[in-house]
Amino acid sequence: MSDSVGDGKLEVKQASKEVKESENVAEKYSAMTVSKNSDVNVGELSAAFTAVPTHKSVKKQIQFANQEEKQEFSKFPTKAGRRSLSRSISQSSTDSYSSAASYTDSSDDETSPRDRTQLNSKGASDFCVKNVKQAEFGRREIEIAEQDMSALISLRKRAQGEKPLAGAKIVGCTHITAQTAVLIETLVALGAECRWTACNIYSTQNEVAAALSESGVAVFAWKGESEDDFWWCIDRCVNKEGWEANMILDDGGDLTHWVYKKYPNVFKKIRGIVEESVTGVHRLYQLSKASKLTVPAMNVNDSVTKQKFDNLYCCRESILDGLKRTTDVMFGGKQVVVCGYGEVGKGCCTALKALGAIVCITEIDPICALQACMDGFRVVKLNEVIRQVDVIITCTGNKNVVTRDQLDRMKNGCIVCNMGHSNTEIDVASLRTPELTWERVRSQVDHVIWPDGKRVVLLAEGRLLNLSCSTVPTFVLSITATTQALALIELYNAPDGRYKQDVYLLPKKMDEYVASLHLPTFDAHLTELSDEQAKYLGLNKNGPFKPNYYR
Repeated sequence: MSDSVGDGKLEVKQASKEVKESENVAEKYSAMTVSKNSDVNVGELSAAFTAVPTHKSVKKQIQFANQEEKQEFSKFPTKAGRRSLSRSISQSSTDSYSSAASYTDSSDDETSPRDRTQLNSKGASDFCVKNVKQAEFGRREIEIAEQDMSALISLRKRAQGEKPLAGAKIVGCTHITAQTAVLIETLVALGAECRWTACNIYSTQNEVAAALSESGVAVFAWKGESEDDFWWCIDRCVNKEGWEANMILDDGGDLTHWVYKKYPNVFKKIRGIVEESVTGVHRLYQLSKASKLTVPAMNVNDSVTKQKFDNLYCCRESILDGLKRTTDVMFGGKQVVVCGYGEVGKGCCTALKALGAIVCITEIDPICALQACMDGFRVVKLNEVIRQVDVIITCTGNKNVVTRDQLDRMKNGCIVCNMGHSNTEIDVASLRTPELTWERVRSQVDHVIWPDGKRVVLLAEGRLLNLSCSTVPTFVLSITATTQALALIELYNAPDGRYKQDVYLLPKKMDEYVASLHLPTFDAHLTELSDEQAKYLGLNKNGPFKPNYYR
């Protein structure tokens, strides 16, 4: 009997020696280890080893035709090595080449970046990232992202001669990924000074943060921050001697809240706030309603280009990516509940249904509920199906959508995750009690174990799944990033009196301009209205084609 491994051949022959010799062979190779990146055919290797039976009556020994084959064989692991390899594969399935992990691994310095002083190649130290030496890797990631963000690069080239953001001092709090790095560097090219931090403790790509720091942007963020680190990083961005922000770009409202509470004098001088999340916009409207919003703010979240592209198409693809990387789940036949049927919920449901999942919806809004019904989904209360579901996904922007009582009643193995911005949708805090055991399975995957042995699989500790556990489509983020850049330019350059101390929607003309910048990617050609048609519709031939209230 012979098995082929690599280019060489192993001949496994009947042996007449004692069992001890077979054991010596296994012992000889059991000390071998496999690096994370070893190229190993595990199936062939397993076949080679299982060909050696363990019973005493039949003993087999591996023999080599020549020294070259023996050297080839020595590259492959034994059972112990295969276990090591299995762990490596399991880890890399969630950790490699994505915002889920970056290039940092367990061999890196585990001390907090706050405890170390780092210098970039120019001798600057006004940043705090995991490892600035990863900048070269991050630069490659950014260059790849630029290839699919041609519209934002086009805006950069068109406007950088005018420097419309000259004098702008922008403090930003967003996910720090290769795509947002393209936005940040566009703002710098347009004349702005930027200081940046992360809006999510798990979504930062460490190598991208390093690349930005190397290029001169003050970045304070790393993957896996603690809550204390999170607020410390925000404060370091805002509180710099001799530098005072006059613009805010926020995702979630934490930065705006911090400046409003801790630095009221700075807040009063802000010329504009741009916010892109449901949660952050909700906070801005609360401030406005209480007459505490002293600066104009732009609600990017409710712009058409954000709602109908980022929220819908981005989540339609990234929900599957995040769930597959973390759990390897097969969706066919699974009972899934999606809480919320807004644009994010619609994207998630479309993707899950396409893979054969049985999807139900929970909703508070009768209009969204009716849409779900007409799209073929059953609308239920979570309590009605809580004991049967295999996967629960929240995407409402609300709090306590999944409560401790409901978590207690879930079946063993139920997967729980969140696609909303904030980590308030799942009552994770109620799970941190002495009677429950937390078991880390892999990066961003925890088993929460009840006293009776029941396990619930919690992803990203209830934080945003796609940017914590996987990646998101670059092209869609180009649309949102271009919208954010134009909103900043508009607020910064607006004459006095155009915008009051209130929350505004992006003008439809600007929405349409963002969309038009992305059409060349598809070689799309717009039809033009004739004068007669434009008059009939009461429109300008060049737009806007939708009223400002259109969403």
